[in-house]
Amino acid sequence: MVRRTDLTGADGVRLAAWEFAEPAKGPGDDGTETGGGVLLLHGLMGRASHWADTSRWLSQRYRAVALDQRGHGQSDKPAEGPYTREAYVADAVAAIEQLGLAPVTLIGHSMGALTAWQVAAERPDLVRALVIADMRASALGAASQREWEQWFRDWPVPFGTLADVRRWFGEDDPWVERPDAARGAFFAEVMREAADGWRPVFAPHQMLAARSTWVHDAHWDTLARVRCPTLVVRGLDGELGRAEAQEMVRVLPEGRYAEVPDAGHYLHYDQPEAWREALWPFLADTTP
Repeated sequence: MVRRTDLTGADGVRLAAWEFAEPAKGPGDDGTETGGGVLLLHGLMGRASHWADTSRWLSQRYRAVALDQRGHGQSDKPAEGPYTREAYVADAVAAIEQLGLAPVTLIGHSMGALTAWQVAAERPDLVRALVIADMRASALGAASQREWEQWFRDWPVPFGTLADVRRWFGEDDPWVERPDAARGAFFAEVMREAADGWRPVFAPHQMLAARSTWVHDAHWDTLARVRCPTLVVRGLDGELGRAEAQEMVRVLPEGRYAEVPDAGHYLHYDQPEAWREALWPFLADTTP
């Protein structure tokens, strides 16, 4: 079962929220929601549907909602933005309040994880627990942003078929060190068919605008202000190194650490079962 709810974010931006409910019984004894609300925030270029598998097993115990953030998925993509940290945080707060999810467990991947911990730092009254998936607290710098600008220019758009999308992002992309079917599938999910082929559902220049608002800065101070129980999860082959992840856990007042073996940056796509095993004990320990 999939249910969509339209919300109003900051500046009146329309946001699409999705519940991917699983009717079968699961870890919640009788299959009913018992653990409160969960809001899932995708990363840059992602969309709510990337959380479909996670949302379905979460829904066995929790009310799990995935948000299409501004500029992504089926939410509004205002030409002039803003695509600032403040806007993304305000959108997440609006979703929590309008959906009645508080006190919520926030689960964020990459940029969505940064948004999640900024919400937790600024509105602790709304957040019960937090999961940070493969997001660094250190500044990535101007060189990283230039690399992304070039990477977007290198995309062979439009793609002829979805198979071409999967092949390029999973095999032919120069950023791919070895074949990665999960990465190909991840990007195939953010494409739509146009008259001339397959193109992304987002505007690359808007993604760069969003990234520019956090890539130049470190976020350790905000992380240290997060008071709720927090799980830092990294894929062993992801972008968050072990040393930095463990330092993040040390900085967090109630930080915990988990790894997903044989997973890269898109760890919930790479290894969905191992991802679930990493999260479930933490969720069971921090929710009713």
